[in-house]
Amino acid sequence: MEPDDDVRVLEDTERRFDDGTILRVRVLSVPVSEKFPDGIKYRLHYGTEAGETLIRYDNSHGVHERHTDEGLDDGYEFPGYSAIQQRFWDEVAQIRD
Repeated sequence: MEPDDDVRVLEDTERRFDDGTILRVRVLSVPVSEKFPDGIKYRLHYGTEAGETLIRYDNSHGVHERHTDEGLDDGYEFPGYSAIQQRFWDEVAQIRD
């Protein structure tokens, strides 16, 4: 999705840690549509610089997904974006401990 007048970047963060992990958070406000009924497109990713996903939540393709180091979490049910944000930060903290 190319940015246009109807798309606003709400957050675009990348942080690299000394242990070789990387945190990437990108949240866009997008027009409400069938694909993005909440008007939010997000990718919350924590993984390694080598490309391994440790935890990721995204709806990049219009489907809410949770990815772990074991792959796609098929049992995942989207509880709302605010809950996802909290869950993501809690999981990152647990992994980093």
